[in-house]
Amino acid sequence: MTILVTGATANIGRKVVDHLLAAGSTDVRALTTNPRRAALPAGVEVVEGYLRRPESLPAAFDGVERMYLAPTPDNVTEVLALARAAGVRHVVDLSGEPESWWGTVCTAVEDSGLAWTHLWPADFMENTLTWSQQIRETGTVSEPYPDTATAPIAMDDIAAVAATALLADTHHGRAYPLAGPEVLTRTELVRHLATALRRDITFRRSSREETIAALTPTMGDNTTWYVDNVLSDYTPDPATLPITSVQDITGRPATPFARWAADNASRFLTD
Repeated sequence: MTILVTGATANIGRKVVDHLLAAGSTDVRALTTNPRRAALPAGVEVVEGYLRRPESLPAAFDGVERMYLAPTPDNVTEVLALARAAGVRHVVDLSGEPESWWGTVCTAVEDSGLAWTHLWPADFMENTLTWSQQIRETGTVSEPYPDTATAPIAMDDIAAVAATALLADTHHGRAYPLAGPEVLTRTELVRHLATALRRDITFRRSSREETIAALTPTMGDNTTWYVDNVLSDYTPDPATLPITSVQDITGRPATPFARWAADNASRFLTD
């Protein structure tokens, strides 16, 4: 059973490859734009291609039964049509609820006629890396909503769920909202980072314009969209967050933010 991982050198796709191998999968194919620089593990079949270049995909899809689909909302319908024509039967997609920013992906997957499993993650723990320059230069995180709360999830846990869904038929037709194991406010996230980095870090409530200015050095052109569409849209009811989802699906506990922060402290200290 050949499993194709698209975006196999991206943040989550690369981890999906690792989890599939750790689970004993022996027929993993990895799609990447540059096979020579991919540095993927031995035993992985590395193929060149890119989801946004559909003409590069038929060879990658050949003989594939199951696929992890990285989000490409601009041409996802064409990608899925090619996958179905090649004989792909099951897609595990990284997307979001139909009404969300990534909702076009899950809708297209359901309309494709393929078996599907949706992964709808909450805020990524890795998103706190957008604070890295502020922390290095000022020791302060500037954002507008100190008390809004999420249950951030580690990308590695999302990848573990994806691998689990790819390897078992019991996940067909399921949409999985995913979250980390604990609900944390923005100020609590900062406190955990201060402990991990062993330095004082303060949270400063800032205006929209100040927040955009503070985040632009790390986020670039995506900053305004992020402030207006993500920071302003965190759930006001953290009790609804699926904090047991990773363990329920994979059988292993999700990563606490404090541990993730300790493991990734060095990433906040270098450009």
